[in-house]
Amino acid sequence: MVKLATGDKTLEKKATRAALGATLAELAREAVPVVAVDADLSGSTTTKKFADADPAFADRLFNCGIAEQNMIGAAAGLAAMGLVPFASSFAMFAAGRAFEQVRNSVGYPHLNVKIGATHGGISVGEDGATHQCCEDFALMRSIPGMTVISPADDTEARAVVKAAAEYEGPVYMRFGRAAVEDVYDPATYKFEWGKGITVRGGHDVTVIANGLLVGEALKAAAELEVEGISVRVIDMHTIKPIDRELVLKAAGETGAIVTAEEHNILGGLGSAVCEVVAEECPVPVLRVGVNDVFGKSGPAAEVLNYFGLNAVSIADKARAILSMKKQ
Repeated sequence: MVKLATGDKTLEKKATRAALGATLAELAREAVPVVAVDADLSGSTTTKKFADADPAFADRLFNCGIAEQNMIGAAAGLAAMGLVPFASSFAMFAAGRAFEQVRNSVGYPHLNVKIGATHGGISVGEDGATHQCCEDFALMRSIPGMTVISPADDTEARAVVKAAAEYEGPVYMRFGRAAVEDVYDPATYKFEWGKGITVRGGHDVTVIANGLLVGEALKAAAELEVEGISVRVIDMHTIKPIDRELVLKAAGETGAIVTAEEHNILGGLGSAVCEVVAEECPVPVLRVGVNDVFGKSGPAAEVLNYFGLNAVSIADKARAILSMKKQ
């Protein structure tokens, strides 16, 4: 169990993308050879914060223009020189438009490139379906050797960037545009590579979530507790490699799993959990996510509710799955 950012402390909302540029500046001050490569979106991806943090960092941000494929190629070259490049653009472009370059220029040679994909999922809101990337987990999971991570809040996002800088190999990190409440207390949080976190104990059903759905899962668990339903909540920040041991423990001890993610229900966290469960500990699994459709334009909160990416849907799935458990 971990200490959550609750109690008397006022919860501050922050977008996880804000952690990228600020943490890169911290790493640079610690003499880590990080550089940032951007596709003319440094204000939105926040890599501009890195360049602006110190005059000495200004020449460590490379703007490749609106040419994401070239950005990935440049990042691969910088990694081959021994630097630690963070290539950043919107998820739709970093994972979608540049997929071939990520696969062939980064994944195939297993280069030390970190992809900081911002504005992932449907919470991009008004940018509409063309920019609401709900396929990135699936695309990046398909690349051999690629680590795929989606942090739940600002504290976890900062820890993920630091851990990625230390890790040798390609990493895909998905950050959100929308501000989310704190899940973790920065004074006590510890990130472990490839290890999920049990943020709430329970014995009737397990909710495995990532990204902004972790906070929604905790709200759903609190609601269900009033009804006498005990819900375990796991933050599965690392989708690949998934924490098989933790998934199997939850399957064995609670007998039912609900997954929740801001992604298509195909190919992402839900699929990864189902793969583990089907192979080693078959139990019923229900998935909360985008149901294999494209997004819609609108305010982020309204779009999330429209697609059922909220505590209400998680609670409904948890109730429904109880009748599916093996007796």
